[in-house]
Amino acid sequence: MRMFSIASGSSGNCIYIGNESTHLLVDAGVSGKRIIQGLEQMNLSLSDMDGILITHEHTDHIQGLGILLRKCEIPVYATADTIEEIFRYDKLGKVNRDLFSAIEPDHTFSIRDMFIQPASIWHDAADPVCYSFLDASGKISIATDLGDFDEYLIHRLNGSDVVLVESNHDVRMLEANRTYSYALKQRILGKRGHLSNERSGELMSRLVSNYKVKSIVLGHLSRENNIPECAFINMQNYMRQAGLNLEQTTIEVARRDCCSADISI
Repeated sequence: MRMFSIASGSSGNCIYIGNESTHLLVDAGVSGKRIIQGLEQMNLSLSDMDGILITHEHTDHIQGLGILLRKCEIPVYATADTIEEIFRYDKLGKVNRDLFSAIEPDHTFSIRDMFIQPASIWHDAADPVCYSFLDASGKISIATDLGDFDEYLIHRLNGSDVVLVESNHDVRMLEANRTYSYALKQRILGKRGHLSNERSGELMSRLVSNYKVKSIVLGHLSRENNIPECAFINMQNYMRQAGLNLEQTTIEVARRDCCSADISI
């Protein structure tokens, strides 16, 4: 199984997950042109895609969806409430509603030879989820846009060989940001907002104590309230404290502006 990030950040997100027979996108939050170019850069095409899985309906996760579906009729999977919100998005354009299938948290489903496990997350959206992907090679999980985590989420992510986890902001940078309103800061810091660098480290510390994670990818970084080096060093420190051998486990930051984090298991 292979994962790479086409784009990851507060301005847009799109992740590829696949193997030899199954090719999937998680979210389509950048332009259709950029998604197509990202796939081509990795020797894939839009017509190869067997499905698009949407985590939630915020613009930075669906803004390229309409153009992709008009170019190529790819099945789309999301929770029922998320699908309804997608069709309220004023920039979606005309798409075939029959392409959309409703999925439910905690109900595993399959696309070709890939098993997908959706799990509920805390975020200010209709019915947001994160996804874990399993095939014969192992388990890859993508968990972003979650204001917090609990034992339920740890259980759902447990056993992952690779985790792309949100490391959205540095709390001190966010609190010092003079362009953000108090209400916006409270939204980001709240339980239905985004994971800070520190909280992301705490989540991964819990996961690696239960299972040997081979690769950690930090995603959905804020352009205004984080620095990739800050997120990286923070996670390194947490992993050392958790006793993880950093010579055997990779940590990297997904880029917002180009393909990155190309990982195979």
